[in-house]
Amino acid sequence: MFLLVIVLNNRGSVNSVLSKFLEIDVRGATIINSHGMGQILSDDMPMFYPLRRFISGADHTQENHMIMSVIRTEETLNRAIKEIQNELDLSQEGSGIMFVLPVLQIHGLANPLKKEEDSSSCH
Repeated sequence: MFLLVIVLNNRGSVNSVLSKFLEIDVRGATIINSHGMGQILSDDMPMFYPLRRFISGADHTQENHMIMSVIRTEETLNRAIKEIQNELDLSQEGSGIMFVLPVLQIHGLANPLKKEEDSSSCH
C-alpha cells in the first residue's frame, strides 16, 4: 500500500484531482487546507516577504490544499500519478508537489465494495 500526497496551490486543481480519482476507482482521500513556509514567515516577519515570492512565486496570501489518499496497489497508484500528471503541470513554479510514501500497516481502512457478481451468488 502507498500514501499518495499532493499539495496544490489552486482550489480548482483539487476538484480535478478528485474527479480523476473517481474515474480510476480511488475511493477515498482527505483534503487538508494548509499554508506554506514562505507564507508563514512573511506573515509573521515582513522582512521575509520576498522569501514567499522566491519559494512559491505568489504575491498574495494563498492557502494550499493537501490531498492524501491510501492506495492499495501499485497499478492503481501508477494510474493515479499518470492521470494527475496529464491533468496538472506540477513543473510550473508554485503549482504544487506530489510524492508517494510506503504504508507498512493500516488499521481502520474500509474494505473495498464487493462486486455485484459476488453479492448475487449469496442466497
